[in-house]
Amino acid sequence: MEKVATNVNLKDQFWKRYIDVVRHEVIPYQWEALNDRIPDAEPSHAIENFRIAAGESDGEFYGMVFQDSDVAKWLEAVAYLLETKRDPELEKLADDVIELLGRAQQPDGYLNTYYTIKEPGKRWMNLRDNHELYCAGHLIEAAVAYFRATGKRRFLDIMCKYADYIGTVFGRGEGQIPGYDGHQEIELALLKLYEVTGNENYLKLSQYFIDQRGQQPYYFDQEKEARGETEPFWYDGGYRYHQAHIPVREQKQAVGHAVRALYMYTAMAGLAAKMGDESLKQACQTLWENVTKRQMYITGGVGSSAFGESFTFDFDLPNDTAYAETCASIALVFWTRRMLELEMDGKYADVMERALYNGTISGMDLDGKKFFYVNPLEVWPKACERHDKRHVKPVRQKWFSCACCPPNLARLIASIGHYIYLQTSDALFVHLYVGSDIQTEIDGRSVKIMQETNYPWDGTVRLTVSPESAGEFTLGLRIPGWCRGAEVTINGEKVDIVPLIKKGYAYIRRVWQQGDEVKLYFPMPVERIKAHPQVRANAGKVALQRGPIVYCLEEVDNGPNLANLFLPRDAKLEAHFEPDLLEGVVVITGIAERVDESAWNDELYRPIEPRTYKVPFRAIPYYAWCNRGEGEMVVWVNEK
Repeated sequence: MEKVATNVNLKDQFWKRYIDVVRHEVIPYQWEALNDRIPDAEPSHAIENFRIAAGESDGEFYGMVFQDSDVAKWLEAVAYLLETKRDPELEKLADDVIELLGRAQQPDGYLNTYYTIKEPGKRWMNLRDNHELYCAGHLIEAAVAYFRATGKRRFLDIMCKYADYIGTVFGRGEGQIPGYDGHQEIELALLKLYEVTGNENYLKLSQYFIDQRGQQPYYFDQEKEARGETEPFWYDGGYRYHQAHIPVREQKQAVGHAVRALYMYTAMAGLAAKMGDESLKQACQTLWENVTKRQMYITGGVGSSAFGESFTFDFDLPNDTAYAETCASIALVFWTRRMLELEMDGKYADVMERALYNGTISGMDLDGKKFFYVNPLEVWPKACERHDKRHVKPVRQKWFSCACCPPNLARLIASIGHYIYLQTSDALFVHLYVGSDIQTEIDGRSVKIMQETNYPWDGTVRLTVSPESAGEFTLGLRIPGWCRGAEVTINGEKVDIVPLIKKGYAYIRRVWQQGDEVKLYFPMPVERIKAHPQVRANAGKVALQRGPIVYCLEEVDNGPNLANLFLPRDAKLEAHFEPDLLEGVVVITGIAERVDESAWNDELYRPIEPRTYKVPFRAIPYYAWCNRGEGEMVVWVNEK
């Protein structure tokens, strides 16, 4: 049985900087936001809601129906930070919040401030819209993380009591509700609760929610009728938005709200692995192919439409109206990890890497104080004033009324150590090349592995393997899908890895000795990437990628009207590291061509071949755009 290796000491220069930002800037900043102390930012009221629910403050509920989840994700991020570095002051603050949650919990275990304060007596009457189980799921995830990090049971006990109560409410038994939540989350959270407690009731409850979804008669129709509603659902009159239109095993195309879909797929993959469910595994594989080969941006962004924050149809990947919610890329990372537990295939880790280095961290500025909800691949600031592009912001925001993305990103970054390795009884697999140490047990033998690298800027990786005693086991090393010509040496001797590669991993099995060194070299040339011919938005355009990093052009480097910039096919592209730019990045430079606008003589249309002139250009990593002021940005550049 595969398991994620979490006892990781992170030393990576790239990710350590992000974790330090989360620790020293994001977590304190978000605590202030949750307590409504950020000037000129959207108020949260989330902590105050719990105080009101606990009877310790007067007032009305404020915020979204899922406001509780922002506190949950903040607590989960804190847990991951405590896992890697104890901080008594931060732990005391988290303990105080957990005690507040305990005081807000109802005697039967129920814990939800919206229904406790605003609509008491109406629990579970609108599962389709009101996120009760979604909030419960995020609180459960936080409790599991906090228990694993600190060993303290208080939060875990609070949420076990809630989960036990939920188990009495939902099911197919007499007097139970045969329903499921409109926003999937409880399903994946219950799997984590099962993993830490061993209580199979939680596993079975997760399975129930997955299996019940999409069954007829539709539960959402039943509860709508009970509420006296007569209008069809706003999205399409049906339930594709919630992926509840057909049973999950029959779903072959990603539809509806992207985050809901990917949270559900994450749970499906986890269940398939734990229960040996082949039909669920096949459904996951089919949906994976559709998402990653038909509906995913080059940045790892998913969900192309602002309407419903949703998937649309195959190859519909517009750049300037892209939604690509930060939470959706984060959810894609969650799914990749569960797919790797289900099936060891490098294609999953390739997508994990793509999303981590591009589509997730683009959602936060480099100092951790402003955030993108939407991650477009092309921005013209003036056009953001148009009605159909109002969801696209030319600059990051301090906070949001719907503030799911900032704390979600904080918990992902803080937990990055959970994504690097995966372990079986006699093997350790390396998914991500991130400077770190791991002390673990392989086949009954204590082993320390030290990984050193300047990834993603440099393709050299050193792994020092130190078992307590000589012994035979396997190292599975991912050969990135973007890489051609990977080289591996062991103790200075070159290894022919071609016969060792299986589904993207080089399986190196040998008797390992104390201090054995594995050196990997992944060449990182600048590559021009073309989109599938059916992606109409990118016809005649090219994107630049080096290693796992996708690049973009910004107005601050290249001037305005980036749509009139062309990259010649024979242009020489060079990459070099600039330590003082954007916290240190590799940039790509070269010579492009610009259309000579002066030839138009103030006319709108002319029957001429446009004159061009040569100009230098500079491309920066996409994740770092919009850290030097407002301006245009493009990922896909015209090719000439």
